[in-house]
Amino acid sequence: MKTKNTVPKAGMLISKITAVAILTIFTACSQDRRLPMLVESVDTKIVDGKEVLDTVYRTIPEFTFLNQDSVKTGSKDFDGKIYVADFFFTSCPTICPVMHRNLMKVFEKYKDNPNVMFLSHTIDVKHDIPSKLKAYKTKLGADGKQWQFLWGTQEAIYGTAQKNYMVAVNEDKQAAGGFVHQGYLVLVDKHRRIRDAYDGTRDEQVEKLMEDMD
Repeated sequence: MKTKNTVPKAGMLISKITAVAILTIFTACSQDRRLPMLVESVDTKIVDGKEVLDTVYRTIPEFTFLNQDSVKTGSKDFDGKIYVADFFFTSCPTICPVMHRNLMKVFEKYKDNPNVMFLSHTIDVKHDIPSKLKAYKTKLGADGKQWQFLWGTQEAIYGTAQKNYMVAVNEDKQAAGGFVHQGYLVLVDKHRRIRDAYDGTRDEQVEKLMEDMD
């Protein structure tokens, strides 16, 4: 995976001594801007008598959910691997099908690579129970254990999306499919640090994801 030394190309950063990325815009099954994330803080430190920048990346904390086989799956299963995370629901009528078709291209490229995994969280926890996720996974063609589909409580899933990955998700009866969410593909490195986020509905963004994974 390529190492980046710059902050995101677009986003909302509040800076004093630190630069903290905060997501404030929700999109109803659509999006027109990059996810503001990547840098947790930028401080200074002294190295060999010189003041240098010390960048702290946003890191995903430990987690545990049930996968499509009703087996507990958590952060320890991804230790030492890079992975791509997203949030979706199986009955999504708009961006999810496009996002996962594009993600399948990434999956096919890195299929059987033991250092790469994929992690999709359902935001429709009432209906997307593990057995339904398994059927969805099979229909999609994401065979094997490399791509995991996760289920958890609404509080846990939504908290993970908003606080950890900084992806907007919410229930909204007026939105298409009943949910407001974003179709970002979030790249996480082997140290569970967020490296960048990519619009999963745009071919050029998916190509950029694969470039960064290389």
